[in-house]
Amino acid sequence: MKKYLICLFMFSTLLARAQQQIPLDEKRHVDSLENVLRSAKQDSAKAMASFMLVEYWKFKDTTKSKRYLLQGKQFVGKSAYLRALSYFYEGQYYYTWNTGKASAAFAKAQKALSAFRTPDAYGKLAAAWFNYALMNQSKGYNFITNITINKVLPYAEKSGDHTRLAFFYTQLSTILMNNYQFAKADDYNNKAIALLEKTTPKSINLLFAYLSGVSINCYDKKSAAAKAFLEKAKAMLAPFPTSLNNTLYYYNEALYYTTTAQFDEALKSADKGIVLAKRYNQTQMYQQFLFRKYDAYVQQKNYAQAQRILLGIVKEGTLLTSVNDRAMIYGELAKTSNLLGDYKQAYLWQSKHQQLTDSVHKSETELKINELETKYRTAENQKRIAYLQAQNKQAQLKAKNERLFNWLLGMGCLLLLAILGLVAISARNQRKLVAQREINHQQQLHELEQKQQLKITKAMLDGEEHERERVARDLHDGLGGMLAGVKIGLSGLTETKGDYAKDKDLYRIIGQLDSSVTELRRIARNLLPETLLKFGLEVALKDLSEFYMRDGLHIDFQTFSITKDIALSVQLNIYRIVQELLSNAVKHAQAKNILLQCSQNDSVFFITLEDDGIGFDTAILENRKGMGLENLKNRISYLKGKFELRSVINDGTSINIELNTNADA
Repeated sequence: MKKYLICLFMFSTLLARAQQQIPLDEKRHVDSLENVLRSAKQDSAKAMASFMLVEYWKFKDTTKSKRYLLQGKQFVGKSAYLRALSYFYEGQYYYTWNTGKASAAFAKAQKALSAFRTPDAYGKLAAAWFNYALMNQSKGYNFITNITINKVLPYAEKSGDHTRLAFFYTQLSTILMNNYQFAKADDYNNKAIALLEKTTPKSINLLFAYLSGVSINCYDKKSAAAKAFLEKAKAMLAPFPTSLNNTLYYYNEALYYTTTAQFDEALKSADKGIVLAKRYNQTQMYQQFLFRKYDAYVQQKNYAQAQRILLGIVKEGTLLTSVNDRAMIYGELAKTSNLLGDYKQAYLWQSKHQQLTDSVHKSETELKINELETKYRTAENQKRIAYLQAQNKQAQLKAKNERLFNWLLGMGCLLLLAILGLVAISARNQRKLVAQREINHQQQLHELEQKQQLKITKAMLDGEEHERERVARDLHDGLGGMLAGVKIGLSGLTETKGDYAKDKDLYRIIGQLDSSVTELRRIARNLLPETLLKFGLEVALKDLSEFYMRDGLHIDFQTFSITKDIALSVQLNIYRIVQELLSNAVKHAQAKNILLQCSQNDSVFFITLEDDGIGFDTAILENRKGMGLENLKNRISYLKGKFELRSVINDGTSINIELNTNADA
């Protein structure tokens, strides 16, 4: 069950750690902000104090949180930056109880904050993107991971705030932990701890990093390391017994005790956390503590108490918002009901679980349902037989033969039903087997067709690159050398024959030859990127961006974690894709600014291009078959990639591409 617990609490843990970055000494923090509101002369200072109080009170008292939000908006005045921040803190107000409105507010904050280039604006932009991802957790782990890597971390680095960057390293470690990549999760978390212990050893972010270390090592079965982090967190919280963050501590303490099979201690820690969660209106954490108690009771084989807790969780509903979480809880109810011998309830819960389970596990789930159904029907039949036997004992002796006949008839019917059931099951399984074979056959044909198409695409791309290389070298070495020779010959005339020294037409022709040689070298350079061959992909893309820049057009090129071990053929295809994107943007977008981001995560290469140009109606692409677009799609398909284009008229264009660097292997 531990695997499911990680999935269930991944988003909850992110919410708990992302939702509130408040100093451990809460009273001093609140008093200082209230003092600013009373004594500050500048409206901007009062606005910031009000906004920070919105974040503080959003759990303890939403009424106060709203009051400070409205008050902060009054102090905004004509400041565009403070107005942008008001959208961010509006999202914080809705954070715990209306994810739809919170998501819309954080999206609005992203757009408004992107107009500013200050460290604080970059930091708030990173937070807005991360909170937006959490509010849309239903889109899955990949959605949150992509935003964290491609948006949150780059903006956090731009802010120059090591504490903030370490905080998001901790969030990324939680995501990696959920995907069972414990080594990577531990690496990012330790990186965060090293930064925080050096810069802000008493910060709330360091506490979160310690607690994250507890979770990672518990799930990785490294209890000694988990205990060390737990003791560090406990020492930080000791001077602040009323801190809101004690609930998260007790949750990790209960997790540690469960991992080390100290189930009574785990229950005590969970009860302490439940008291604090009620006090601070932390509904999500309250339900998580109940589930932690359920886990301990199951380990103690106290299935009746475990079932009561699960039924309470279902009734309350907080942990049922996600389909995966709901399916997991229904499955646990089926398991506990089965262990208690209540096969009817086990069957009902397993049926609900089966309806929510992914199709990949459909066959296995149906088998479990059939087993439970058989147990249930067998138990019902046994009750019926017992009832008939009791009636037989009470009947008169003269009806003995009739009762015996009825009993034999009943048994014959049951046997006949059983035989018919087996025949029906066998026929159904046979139909499924035939259907599955047909599906497998179609899949094999489709795979063969895809492989053939990839071979054709690879041959076309390789042929195109070879032809480019040949033409480039012929132009550079052949025609280039001939033109250079003609130029030298004409220049020699001016020196050996005085009459030609004053011939203006001759000098004009020499100048035209210079321009021709330059243009020929430019063409050869485009055909064969020497920079890529000599210095690698990152330098070649930077050189390409600078090549396209001109007066009135700025290209901001950013890279993240690009390795040098990518195969040359893959590098060349990535270079051609970026070249086509930049060429199209320069030719058609009429943009003043272009943002080009290239990053790599293991074998996945990400390309993002955004411009502030005139945009266009993407519907025209359905009927237009340009060579440039076809080449672009062929290269992306060859690298088993994904292509996403969004464009709004007069509001620019955004292109996102994912490529597999191992596709050529």
